[in-house]
Amino acid sequence: MIPRYSRPEMAAIWQPENRFRILAEIEAHALEAMVELKLAPKSALTALRRALKEHPKEITDTAAIEAIERETRHDVIAFLTNLGKYVGPEARFIHQGLTSSDVLDTAFAVQLVQASDLLIDDIERVMAALKRRAIEHKTTLCVGRSHGIHAEPTSFGLKLAGHYAEFARDLERLQTAKKEIATCAISGPVGTFSSVDPRVEAHVAKKLGLAIEPVSTQVIPRDRHAAFFAALALVASGVERLATEIRHLQRSEVREAEEAFAKGQKGSSAMPHKRNPVLSENLTGLARVVRAALNPALENVTLWHERDISHSSVERVFAPDATIALDFALDRLAGLIEDLLIYPEAMKRNLESLGGLVHSQAVLLALIEAGLSREAAYETVQRNAMETWRNGGSFAERLWADMGVRAKLKRARLDATFDAKPYLAHVDQIFARVFGPDRTHKKGSHKR
Repeated sequence: MIPRYSRPEMAAIWQPENRFRILAEIEAHALEAMVELKLAPKSALTALRRALKEHPKEITDTAAIEAIERETRHDVIAFLTNLGKYVGPEARFIHQGLTSSDVLDTAFAVQLVQASDLLIDDIERVMAALKRRAIEHKTTLCVGRSHGIHAEPTSFGLKLAGHYAEFARDLERLQTAKKEIATCAISGPVGTFSSVDPRVEAHVAKKLGLAIEPVSTQVIPRDRHAAFFAALALVASGVERLATEIRHLQRSEVREAEEAFAKGQKGSSAMPHKRNPVLSENLTGLARVVRAALNPALENVTLWHERDISHSSVERVFAPDATIALDFALDRLAGLIEDLLIYPEAMKRNLESLGGLVHSQAVLLALIEAGLSREAAYETVQRNAMETWRNGGSFAERLWADMGVRAKLKRARLDATFDAKPYLAHVDQIFARVFGPDRTHKKGSHKR
């Protein structure tokens, strides 16, 4: 991922130095188990630990390891060769009975867990921002739209609560995906443990906080990884859905909400008046990058027999790109929501812009209740609604001028159908479903 869309902590997870550090840690844990099982001398472990303590930078020196790899054409052998320089003769006991996939796949699992922890924190920050703004605008009336057209009134807080609920589901999905991907495999060639004791795997897994892969076949099955990147794709879609809503609300004809515009910020090189939803548009694009990782992750599930490396090259590209892009996007989205400019007066103006047409269902139900058939009531309301749509004016007054309506409704009953209170009557109940029964009116933890 390019630096423009990379945050340091997430990018560091995918730096070669971190990968080599994890590989060294795995080798140390494996050797520790072998020493306990009397399969290797304690002196070997002492030599390895001394090297890791005294030469951490040299052991993870990317340039040195890549120089060796140019000759060996094998990345793990290059790493082990470089490590052996600082361990000495006892290095012959390192990687004993292991295969490359043992350490590579287990290291990849550690990196994905590290990335998951950052992404979980990111989602929780987005949720906290959504909850605060939702509570702030719990009863702020605005137009609810279907097909982009005015439908019925809703509240802006309910809009945000819906996005909060989606990110709560995303959080659960990512936590599940993290658990599924947190898997260790130290089982030797084709996964039979013919050259390494299963207790070595158990020891490494415990030290790293990973589960044991039941049947590794030499590699960790890639359905786990596909599930992980599917979870990321869903998070990205949630990001895009909210970003798209903000983009629509910022349109000049709507202007109900708007990205914060910083002092000194410029919207256009040609038009000084422009205030564009650039952050939301950026988030829409980044979501595409994250979702693009899902298809190759699914294709990686199918490998030849017990192992091939067709998955390896593509994972080295899409795993860093997807996690780095999503980390950046979630951070940007959280900031956008925290600073979002919200215009209740514009919401009220838009709500009233069609002369009260948004209350058509309430009128329909009142006429049915008064004794009209549904078909007759619908025809009466629609006829007056279309006249208001074409010629403007007050929908209520046009209805009152209709003798068929007067014959069924008193003026007070008709006016009651234009009251906004019913649209907010169950907001507290919905908020209780989303945030919990004791968290609908105060700021607090966003965790459910």
